[in-house]
Amino acid sequence: MASYDRPRAGGFPMPPESGNTWWYAAVAGEAAGSFSTRVRTRSRRACLGAVLLLTVVYAGLVLTATGRRWGDAALTGRRADGTAVALLRDHPSTAGLTTLSLITGGVLLLAMGLIRRRYALTGLAVGGVVTALAVTGLLQWYAPRPRLLDTGGALVPSGFPSAQTTLALGLALGLALVAPYRLRALVAGGGTLWAVAVGAYTLADGRHRPGDVIAGALVALAVFSGLLAVRARKGKVRPGPRRGAVLPGLPLTVPLVLLAVAGLGTGLWLLGDTLALPATAPYDPAELRLAHRCGQALAAGVTAAAGLLPLLLLRRVDIDGAPTPYRLAGPFVEAAGAPGDGELVGPFTDDRGHEIS
Repeated sequence: MASYDRPRAGGFPMPPESGNTWWYAAVAGEAAGSFSTRVRTRSRRACLGAVLLLTVVYAGLVLTATGRRWGDAALTGRRADGTAVALLRDHPSTAGLTTLSLITGGVLLLAMGLIRRRYALTGLAVGGVVTALAVTGLLQWYAPRPRLLDTGGALVPSGFPSAQTTLALGLALGLALVAPYRLRALVAGGGTLWAVAVGAYTLADGRHRPGDVIAGALVALAVFSGLLAVRARKGKVRPGPRRGAVLPGLPLTVPLVLLAVAGLGTGLWLLGDTLALPATAPYDPAELRLAHRCGQALAAGVTAAAGLLPLLLLRRVDIDGAPTPYRLAGPFVEAAGAPGDGELVGPFTDDRGHEIS
């Protein structure tokens, strides 16, 4: 026995499936400056930030009279927007295409994960989509809000958050998890642009208010950021290649960045004018049209930004593989005989009843 070893006392056996590297991997994954810790920290902050923004949107656009009046104006203003009316009138098949695209996105997610044999990541992505939809359903049914009645006196069901936007962006972020590392930006960028289009259609069709679409995007962002933090907590992330992953996604990520900046900038600029609506009708059709366009811009900007943020969190992060094995090195190992290329070593001697002091 080496002079720096001592008998183990009350320890636990080494997992046989992890070889001789499990102790070093655990220590490196929990170190304050380790790669896994950095990924986990920024993912957790993104999750908490999305939850905070969701709370602000809920308080401002659902619980306040001014926010509800602005949402109603944006919903009514779609009839005064000639572009939206002409699009829905000339292309009535877009309603069926939206549902068909959501089904196609789910099939594509499962097919890509199963074909690549990434069963754990596929389960994580599907679980994230289901969790986001479950959170959306709970908020629709149980989140406190004023009771809204239609002209016949019936209770109007809440659309906060939008299930269509949650599902569309959730599928886009799920595809980012199961896609190959070099195609991640391309797949996630295309899926996010599709989610923006789905949200814009639900606003133009009158199914949802702008706050519903914004909240749906934030729910999907919060859930998938939390899942990434959990995966990093388990040490199942590693540094990815520094080159080769950016160029394939530029044709889609650059328009997505421009859409996020233009949408948020235009929406916030118009928001000040549209919030100053009178408390009672009648309203000017121009003001209603402006409120609808403001809501469209804000919803598109937030959805695009919610799809871009996970790409930034996953920049140079590979979640598709086992961690790099750890090896002992130094004068003691060299004096004892360095291991071969295919031989893994760890902190334990051949006698499993001893450990390093």
